[in-house]
Amino acid sequence: MNWIVGNLQNALDTWNEKQTEIWTIISQSPTEFKNGQIWNVIVNIHGAVQAIALALLVIFFLVGVIKTCGSISELKKPEHAFKLFIRFAIVKIVVTQGMELLTSIFRIIQGSISTIITASGMGSASSLSLPQEIITSIEGCNFFESIPLWAVTLIGGLLVTVLSFIMILSVYGRFFKLYLYTAIAPIPLSTFAGEPSQQVGKSFLKSYCAVCLEGAIIVLACIIFSVFAASNPEVDPNSAPVTQVWSYIGEVVFNMLVLVSTVKMSDRVVREMMGL
Repeated sequence: MNWIVGNLQNALDTWNEKQTEIWTIISQSPTEFKNGQIWNVIVNIHGAVQAIALALLVIFFLVGVIKTCGSISELKKPEHAFKLFIRFAIVKIVVTQGMELLTSIFRIIQGSISTIITASGMGSASSLSLPQEIITSIEGCNFFESIPLWAVTLIGGLLVTVLSFIMILSVYGRFFKLYLYTAIAPIPLSTFAGEPSQQVGKSFLKSYCAVCLEGAIIVLACIIFSVFAASNPEVDPNSAPVTQVWSYIGEVVFNMLVLVSTVKMSDRVVREMMGL
């Protein structure tokens, strides 16, 4: 009987551990994640790509000049030449200072996430534990009554464990996307140099903001789940032990499925909000 109780509680402990890890990851900056080791690599890649982006900046600028100017005589106009010069100078600054731009956007959105957490009054995720009445009911079973309980426990424990890892993978995936966007940022930012190509840069910044905002959706989903999980599912104490366990696992897994689905769809939710 102790094996049945232990297996269920171990699965719930795995879920609790992954939820706590999510709160820790969401509150972290990419510069702090994994002691900043990944960030240092990304910074080096960003610097190397920056040289390529500066060359592309000139190309996009020249293509933009050719497509937007009807004739060479237009370039001789001081106001038009000044406008092109200002555009080139601004985009060069954006490309060379792209890292600061992206980290500033991240800090702004991270501040919003901190505000959401503070307003909710929840400093951490709520923990799930097996209700005492179910533990008592399981321990009162004989050998033959425990056979179906083993099957239910195996299925329930496996579902909870799988959902835990799917959820944490989605959160780690957001961090990897932040690193990818930061590493390659100079190239799409260089497209602002030409008016015909500037839409690429706009789409890049919108997409980066969307990835950052995924953290807010994930936090909101975890907060809502914590409210759901604050009270244990109701179980009929007069029913058979296997029915009690199955009823409890069924409701818990359903709530977990809702949370995991929301976390996985956080990117789609943000993109729909932002019209991407």
